[in-house]
Amino acid sequence: MSYKSIRWIKIIGTGFYVPDKILTNADLEKMVDTSDEWITTRTGIKERHIASPEEITSDLAIEAGRRILKDAGLTVDDIDLIIVATSTPDTIFPSTACWVQRGLKADHIPAFDVSAGCTGFIYGMILAESLILNRTNKRILLLGSECLTKITNWNDRNTCVLFGDAAAGVVLEATEEDCGMLSSYWKADGNLGELLIQPGGGVRQPCSQEVLQQELRYLSMRGNEVFKHAVKCMGEAAVEVVKKAGLQKEDIDYLIPHQANARIIDATGRRVKLDKEKVISIIHKYGNVSVATIPIALHEIKESGRLKPEDIIVMVAFGAGFTWGAVTYKW
Repeated sequence: MSYKSIRWIKIIGTGFYVPDKILTNADLEKMVDTSDEWITTRTGIKERHIASPEEITSDLAIEAGRRILKDAGLTVDDIDLIIVATSTPDTIFPSTACWVQRGLKADHIPAFDVSAGCTGFIYGMILAESLILNRTNKRILLLGSECLTKITNWNDRNTCVLFGDAAAGVVLEATEEDCGMLSSYWKADGNLGELLIQPGGGVRQPCSQEVLQQELRYLSMRGNEVFKHAVKCMGEAAVEVVKKAGLQKEDIDYLIPHQANARIIDATGRRVKLDKEKVISIIHKYGNVSVATIPIALHEIKESGRLKPEDIIVMVAFGAGFTWGAVTYKW
């Protein structure tokens, strides 16, 4: 392939992995003061997958990586960079991507993490595009992996019903074809950082007896404020990224929003003025698995046979930071 003829980057493999254990709403009814009706009405979630005590973020990512490479018909020798988006790294350092590199036996290729909350997969797509089109890398394995249940406070009924564990991703490469990533849009606002945060464990509040006693190692979320900003920002990102691609909302075949909450998904679809059947929702099966939600949804609609050549897909997310972003993709 001549670099002069490269137009875009395209996805050549997809896949995901979820742990075997499933936690249903009925199970949660026995743990906290909640009900299946309460959870379903407010979130759309019916069940979520939970990592075992022995499973960590890199384990999920390694298995997802193997499946993605198999789907693409590749081996680890065919990739030259690993990017892992995560908010639940195995260790603060080394990066989770380096543990994944070791697990995949992808010797000596560069590997690094992206920390952008639930927007991490979108940020990773934008970074991968730049690296490939600038000829720094030829083929990139981009993974989103989370073990959010390990930083969930199981006594907080407002948050413990939301999250699950999963890893998913794609392989990206340059293409001469009339397909691929058409446009991107990304933003952040650190002034909103306290809305969704894991307060303890970093250098601001290092691990201590006080951090443990005050339960600061768990994620904390101001749900109503997050909802308000999420709908606004995801709607903005989706509209702007379509405009940047020179398209209209009528050109969109599928909108894949971050799967945080069914009401947020529905509200984003209404803000973009799309018919409901064009808005992909898988939240009932997996809950909020952060950076893994969009690539899982993409893989599922691909495997179902719903995706057709030249379909236009908008992927949009928001997350801690506060971060938000979107990409327009031509299948």
